[in-house]
Amino acid sequence: MSDRLPMTRAGFETLRERLNKLKTTDRREVSRDIEIARGHGDLRENADYDAAKNKQGMIEANIRDLEDKLARAEVIDVSSLSGDKVLFGATVTISDVKAGTEQTVQIVGEVEADTKNARISVTSPLARALVGKHVGDTVKAQTPGGAREYEIIDVVFQ
Repeated sequence: MSDRLPMTRAGFETLRERLNKLKTTDRREVSRDIEIARGHGDLRENADYDAAKNKQGMIEANIRDLEDKLARAEVIDVSSLSGDKVLFGATVTISDVKAGTEQTVQIVGEVEADTKNARISVTSPLARALVGKHVGDTVKAQTPGGAREYEIIDVVFQ
């Protein structure tokens, strides 16, 4: 799979840090757990050993996944962008036209999306509705709570 994965510099660095932790700290810990479990005797009926081996498999799978994502990363330098047009990496303040509430979201790559921290995937319905629009525009987006209409209040690149 050679598809490029757009991401911000911060998202790239976060993935790289997570990979480093898995390769160093987590690998060492699980190796130690396996050695301790081996000391408990018969491996065929050793639940600690089985759990440690399963954890080791998960760590190795996560390492392969992160290495693949980092290899396919297309880092976009958001700080070099400006203007009032919504683009990848933009931090956008929107107002729910009906509810009158405001929220601020950053449009990021799929692998760095985190709705709890207001980082939405560029492929999400809301981001797709916003991209290409300008401050003052009104957009309609299908959300989990139904169709919503938003006005773009501000666009910032940081």
